[in-house]
Amino acid sequence: MEIDVLIVGGGPAGLAAATRLYRKGIHNILIVEREKQLGGILRQCIHDGFGLTRFKTTLSGPEYAQRFIDEVEESGIPYITDATVLEVTEDRTVTAATRQGLKVWKARSVILTMGCRERTRGALGIPGERPAGVFTAGVAQAYINLCNVMPAKEVVILGSGDIGMIMARRLTLEGAHVQAVLEIQPYPSGLPRNVEQCLNDYGIPLYLSHTVTAVHGDNRLTGVTVSRVDEHLRPVPGTEKEYKCDTLILSVGLIPENELSLDAGVTLDDRTKGAVVDEHFQTDVEGIFAAGNVLHVHDLVDFVSMEAESLADSAAEYVQNGCLTPCPIEIETDSHINHTVPQRVSGTRDFKLSLRVNSPLKECSIEVRQDGVLVALKKMKKAIPAEMIELTVKADKLVSLSRLEVSAEC
Repeated sequence: MEIDVLIVGGGPAGLAAATRLYRKGIHNILIVEREKQLGGILRQCIHDGFGLTRFKTTLSGPEYAQRFIDEVEESGIPYITDATVLEVTEDRTVTAATRQGLKVWKARSVILTMGCRERTRGALGIPGERPAGVFTAGVAQAYINLCNVMPAKEVVILGSGDIGMIMARRLTLEGAHVQAVLEIQPYPSGLPRNVEQCLNDYGIPLYLSHTVTAVHGDNRLTGVTVSRVDEHLRPVPGTEKEYKCDTLILSVGLIPENELSLDAGVTLDDRTKGAVVDEHFQTDVEGIFAAGNVLHVHDLVDFVSMEAESLADSAAEYVQNGCLTPCPIEIETDSHINHTVPQRVSGTRDFKLSLRVNSPLKECSIEVRQDGVLVALKKMKKAIPAEMIELTVKADKLVSLSRLEVSAEC
């Protein structure tokens, strides 16, 4: 079956891309979603705080997703659920296992919006047995919000990512006792507002520069050993403390879901673990695009949707014209900057640069230079890894095809 645009993933990025494409006149679209319903991770995020940027109102996760789902339904955009994409090839052939059997599509363009997954205990290498009661924050959230199952009574949370802090509050409201949130870094991993609203407002202690160094229990978790870490993130002998608990929640980072991207020959960025893209959100495989958490992990879903809508503008242009403006200008960073998106630009039009810093900075400026000449500047009272930074670079400031250098000056 031939199709103009096939979208892998029916979460916030995929839905936003589909609705924008339809409004741009691209109607031969198909969304392929592996879950039973559209909406992605938002279905289990029942707290509010979504939509302030995109819709100018506060919504819960399901309400936010439903706005896009309603537009998909009203526009008649085709989608299939309960369908797992098995392979995406460089020539944009997509194979999926569906309830009706194996399906194969040949697409003019493929949009990758598979989202991200949580790091697990196995990725951390915490010593101990493998008792029940060790969950990632997302799994615990799904148990409570989707399955109406309470998984914990006495809880320790490792990692101060946003979902971990949100679950600290959620578990407390459901009657569990959250003894501590532990963060190996000397600063919180999540947004400051979640530290205040989810931890401080409920008297839940946050211990920075601490980690779990052992897990105890046979059939069910009975406790964990916690140690302070030094500046090299190594446990400090003699600082061990035992916590008796039946549940350990892991909130230790998210990883873009990019196995399909690799199958398609897409180059990944070692820092983001997402695709290397240009200003069109096109990967280095022509006609294959990526946006949202599969590209780089966002702190707000509003930014995911808006990024996907920008991608859709470029994908529509690609389908209509068969090509996009080449992007020969590479973007490099200094040691203060963790990564940028995009990583390549054309120099022929204004573009939005998204980036994160590696560690907290105060009274700094984000500078973009070409051939030593300042072409963009953003002054900041503080910059933290948890908050994505965006700035616009004007095309008329670029005078050559030399690389752009992004730095943080303090």
